[in-house]
Amino acid sequence: MKKLMTGNEAIARGAYEAGVKYASAYPGTPSTEILENIATYKDSIVAEWAPNEKVALEAAIGGSIAGARTIASMKHVGLNVAADPLFTFAYTGVNGGMILVSADEPGMHSSQNEQDNRNYAKFAKIALFEPSNSQEAKDMIKEAYRVSEEFDSPVLYRVTTRLCHSKGIVECSDRVEVGIKDYVKNPQKTLTVPAHARVLRHSVEERLEKLEEYSNNTSLNYCEMNDSKVGVIASGMCYMFAKEVFKNDASYMKLGFTNPLPIERIKEFASNVEKIYVIEENDPFIEDQLKAAGIDCIGKDLFPKMGEMTPDVLRKAVFGKTNDTIKYNKELVVPRPPGLCAGCPHRGFFYELGKRKNVLVSGDIGCYTLGFAPPYNAMDTVVCMGASLSAGHGAQKVFNMKKDNEMRVVGVLGDSTFFHTGINSLLDVVYNKGNSISVILDNRITGMTGHQQNPGTGYTLQGEVTEIVDIEGLVRACGVKQVRTIDPNNLKEVKETLDWAFELDEPSVIITRWPCVLKRFSKEDIEEFNNPFTNKCDIDKDACIGCKICMKTGCPAISFDKDEKKVNIDKNQCVGCNVCSQVCPKDAISNNGLAKEVN
Repeated sequence: MKKLMTGNEAIARGAYEAGVKYASAYPGTPSTEILENIATYKDSIVAEWAPNEKVALEAAIGGSIAGARTIASMKHVGLNVAADPLFTFAYTGVNGGMILVSADEPGMHSSQNEQDNRNYAKFAKIALFEPSNSQEAKDMIKEAYRVSEEFDSPVLYRVTTRLCHSKGIVECSDRVEVGIKDYVKNPQKTLTVPAHARVLRHSVEERLEKLEEYSNNTSLNYCEMNDSKVGVIASGMCYMFAKEVFKNDASYMKLGFTNPLPIERIKEFASNVEKIYVIEENDPFIEDQLKAAGIDCIGKDLFPKMGEMTPDVLRKAVFGKTNDTIKYNKELVVPRPPGLCAGCPHRGFFYELGKRKNVLVSGDIGCYTLGFAPPYNAMDTVVCMGASLSAGHGAQKVFNMKKDNEMRVVGVLGDSTFFHTGINSLLDVVYNKGNSISVILDNRITGMTGHQQNPGTGYTLQGEVTEIVDIEGLVRACGVKQVRTIDPNNLKEVKETLDWAFELDEPSVIITRWPCVLKRFSKEDIEEFNNPFTNKCDIDKDACIGCKICMKTGCPAISFDKDEKKVNIDKNQCVGCNVCSQVCPKDAISNNGLAKEVN
C-alpha cells in the first residue's frame, strides 16, 4: 500500500508499524503532527499530550522501563526542557525501545532560535538517526527501535522542518506487534544514585564503541560513486538538497546514522574523491569531527553558518549564482506581517495594555506574542516557554531597587503555556514576595500550534472526557490572593481590572477567559459563553467620521476607504467580538445592540 505522506505522518506510521505501545508529546511546530497522527491509531497506541516536553519524555521513559516500545516527540527548543531526564536515561538504557524525535528548525520559521540538536546526541552519548525523506522517516523508525533495544540506548531521531512538512510517496506495511517485555527489578540499572551511576558511566562508553562499529557497517550510511572530482558528505534534508544541485556531477557519502559517525567509511570515501564538501544545516557537527580525524573538507568556510541549505543557497555558495527565476517588481509586493485574527480574544486586552506608560511587558511563546507588533506595541521581551512570569518577576525586583521607581512589569502568557512551565514561574513570584502583575490569556485551547487539547480543555488527545483544571483555583492554590477572571472583549472591564492590578503592591493575576475564534467549540464552550461569535458588526456610514480610531484595534476585518474617507467592515472576516464598537467615539458601529450593553 502506497500513500502520500508528510515526514511527520510517516514517522507516526513508522511508530505504528514498529509496534509502539505508548506515545507522549507537547505540541510545537514543526513536530506537532507526529503525535496527532499517532493518536489516530487508537486501537494500538495510547497517545497523550503532556503538559510539557520534560513530562512527555519522562512518561515515555517510564513506559520503556515497564517494557513497551515508546516514543516522545517535540520541537528543538522543547528538548532543552527535556534535557534533564534524557541525560540520565542515557546512563540507564532501555527495557522497551525508546525514541525521542527532535524536530529542528533551520531558518527559524516559527521558533525563537536555531539550535542544532544533533549536538544533544553527542553530548548525551546516544545513537542518532537522520532520515532524508518520508519513506526513510518511516523505515528508519523500525531500525531505530532495533538499535535502541540491541544497544540498550535511547535514540535521538532528528528531523527538520522541510522533512516534517514536505510530502513523498511512502510504501506502507502492516503493524508488527511487539510484546511488552517483563519488568525485572534492577535498581543498579534504573536507580541512578551516584554509586550506581558511576558503574553505568563505563557502560555508556562501551556502548559508544559498539555503536561506532555499527555506524561503519550499517546500510544507513552508504556511498554513491559518480564523478571523483567532487565528493559530498551530507545527512538529512541536506542530502536531498545536494542531489538536486550536483546531480551526477558529484559522488555522495549519504549519512543516515550520525552518532557516532562512521569515520572509517568516510575516510575510505575521502580517498576516492579530490574535493569534499560537507553540507549540513546550522552547526559544523560533521565537519568538525572530520577535521579532527584528519579528513580535509570544505564546510562552513564556504556554506552559510545559519538557515536552510536549500538548493539555491548551495548554488550561490558553490557556483556564485542561482537558477534564473521570473523577474518582477519587488516594490509592488505588499508586506503582510502576521497578525491576530479577527475576533481574537487577545485583541481587547492588548489594546488596553498598550496604552499604559512606564510598563515592561514580559511576554511568552504563543500567538499572543503578536502583541508586540503595531498597533498594540504591548510586549517587550520573549525568552522561552513559561519565562514571562519569572523574567517579569526578576525585572520588577530590579526596578523596585531604584528610588522613586514608576516602572511596573506585566507578565503575559497563555493557558497552555501556564500549564507548561508558567506554574513554576508564578510560584517564584509568590514565594519571593513579588509585586509584578501576571496575566493568563485563557483562550480555551493550545492555539498557536493548531488547537491541541490541554489540561484546561476537558478532553484528552484521543477524545476522552477528562477533568478540567480550574486555572483560577490553581492560581489561588499557588498562594495568589488577588485574582480576577474577566471577559477580554469587554474593554471597560479590561481597563478597570488593569487599574486595580496596577494599584496593588502584591502578586496579582488577571485571567482573560474567552475561546479562540478559530476553535471548534465544545458543548461546554457554547453553554459557558452563550454560543459566542454569532453576530457581526455593522457600520453606519452616515455616522462614521473617518477618525480611524477603530483601526487602532488592529482588526483585519476593518479597512479604510480613502475615497469615501470612511471605514469598512468585511463581513466575511468579522465575527462580532464587539471591540471596535466600544472604541468608536460616534457609536457608528453596532452589533445588534450589544455595543451599548457593553459600554
